[in-house]
Amino acid sequence: MSDPLDPDPYTMWRHALAEADRVFASPPELDRPVDGCTYCTPESELHILGGDPAAVPDDLLGHFMREVVSHWEADQYPVLWRRLMPRALRYWGPEGHGADPSEELGHLGRRGAKFVDWPAPERAVVEQAFRALLAIALVDGRSPSDIADLLEGIAHATGDMGPWLEHIAGLAGPEADAGLVRLALGWATDLLWEELRFTWWYDGDPQVIAAWLPTQRARIATFATRHPRCKTAADALIAVDRLQAGDHSPWLYPYGINELLRLAP
Repeated sequence: MSDPLDPDPYTMWRHALAEADRVFASPPELDRPVDGCTYCTPESELHILGGDPAAVPDDLLGHFMREVVSHWEADQYPVLWRRLMPRALRYWGPEGHGADPSEELGHLGRRGAKFVDWPAPERAVVEQAFRALLAIALVDGRSPSDIADLLEGIAHATGDMGPWLEHIAGLAGPEADAGLVRLALGWATDLLWEELRFTWWYDGDPQVIAAWLPTQRARIATFATRHPRCKTAADALIAVDRLQAGDHSPWLYPYGINELLRLAP
């Protein structure tokens, strides 16, 4: 699934959007007016969702993507997502709304819009955009939790984390190296504390992360050698080694102040 990284992830992203516009230029038609929970979505907004996808306001688009799957007709829900997908990609992109998209992406999963059953050209272009989003997230200094949330949402949508881990492992350059080191430390620390959980990907197994982290040890070690004063890289090596050895975390769990007060004599 992994493509060679364009020297500029933002160029990757713009190309992916252009391809999405082309592939989704003639969106599938609805065979009847949009039906949904009128308590949460007024009839007037249902009518807008069934019209020109370009005319759907951003706030209504966001509402649709976040609204629970059961509030929409099962046969219409995937069609609505396919009609709105170029808009959704921009909403999640670097010039979009900047919020955690993992819940929204999760609605593309088996229990929602069934992305894995979409026509192959549509899946291919959306996955191309996902790869660009991950490349941008890894190199732009984003927090490990933000990158992990994005990965979780994409894995939920596509049904598999493995290919996306392979993709970020194949991203080259100093910024990608730094992003991967930050992500590795965050994940390894959470695993050592037995805190790593998937919020929206109910079928996901965090052990796929535990198995992947040792495969990146050499890259982390190389980064640590190049940046001997980088504590993040040094700690990432310690965490990955402890994890691989089945050992405990060398760091105390960061209890909140209320927990500390409860434990105090």
